[in-house]
Amino acid sequence: MPSIHRIARVPTVAAGAVALAAFAIVPAAQAAAHGSFIGRFHRNHTVASTVPGNGDVNPYGVAVVRRSTGSLVKGDVLVSNFNNSQNLQGTGTTIVQVSPGGQQTVFAQIGASSLPGPCPGGVGLTTALGILRGGWVVVGSLPTMDGTSATARAGCLLVINNSGQVAETISGHGINGPWDMATVSGRSRAVLFVSTVLNGTVAANGNVVHRGRVLRLTLRLRGSSPPILVKRTVIGSRFGERTDPAALVVGPTGLGLNSRGTLFVADSVGNRITAIPGALIRRSSAGTGRVVTTGGKLNTPLGLAIAPNGHVLTVNAGNGKLVETTRAGRQIASKLLDNTGSPPGAGALFGLALAPHAKGIYYVDDTANTLKLLH
Repeated sequence: MPSIHRIARVPTVAAGAVALAAFAIVPAAQAAAHGSFIGRFHRNHTVASTVPGNGDVNPYGVAVVRRSTGSLVKGDVLVSNFNNSQNLQGTGTTIVQVSPGGQQTVFAQIGASSLPGPCPGGVGLTTALGILRGGWVVVGSLPTMDGTSATARAGCLLVINNSGQVAETISGHGINGPWDMATVSGRSRAVLFVSTVLNGTVAANGNVVHRGRVLRLTLRLRGSSPPILVKRTVIGSRFGERTDPAALVVGPTGLGLNSRGTLFVADSVGNRITAIPGALIRRSSAGTGRVVTTGGKLNTPLGLAIAPNGHVLTVNAGNGKLVETTRAGRQIASKLLDNTGSPPGAGALFGLALAPHAKGIYYVDDTANTLKLLH
């Protein structure tokens, strides 16, 4: 099955409100826009280990199943692993499925030799993880040969059916090291916002290059047949990115779309959060977008999610903290989620996602290879 589909024209959306309605995004007005969202949560609970039978470690992406279909059970959580059992980065091949009660199973184990299409470099599953209507799971691959940035390759997006089988790969079209992703899904189409971090990064040998991008990929959903890529647009560019011996790559990571059609980006190298307006409808790049907040409680923000009140939630790679920022850029709260290691909390946090009914926040703790719940 070909990995790069012919790009076709899609209907033009005349206004942001129409675009948002088409994808049924929950309005922020359903929750108070003031006050802290995370302030109501005071307990951390370890849900389950994320280490499957093959020994994969370093959990990255987190996605909550919203509808039961196939092997996917509503309320369960999918977690992608970036490292193999030897702890080599960019070599993890598994997505585990965890029930709220802590039962862990393997949803997908992906072999590079059996892929239905190209994925340059092989398989190394990243934080880019999402679930589309119909139970199609999309996960990013940024593979390496030996766990080092010197062997990192472009990778692809892997499209997996609701039984855990890879149905297609999407490569090319600027998909060069897919690092994180936000998704929005309607009845007949879905949009993937994907950050990429390998544009000139390896060749720079650890120096910062400002070539990180955010892509908008529009897919046509076709029921039980794999989605088709119909359009690709660069909506963000010039983000800082660099290789790193501990993190492999540092670049634009967490992405989250709010009810107004603004895409928020965790700019890890810049230690800031930026905003790209009109993300569903814009036809050109906004560059790095508007700076929402920088410094302060932020310490290399990675994973990002949007709270019901419209606030931006990010987790720090540098100190193990969760930070809440208002749309206006005020950092109003933070919570320590991990204080192990040296310095405390460094390298512990990546993906996060809201629990059903916003009753908590699921997040992965890389130091313990576990899925945890702040509630």
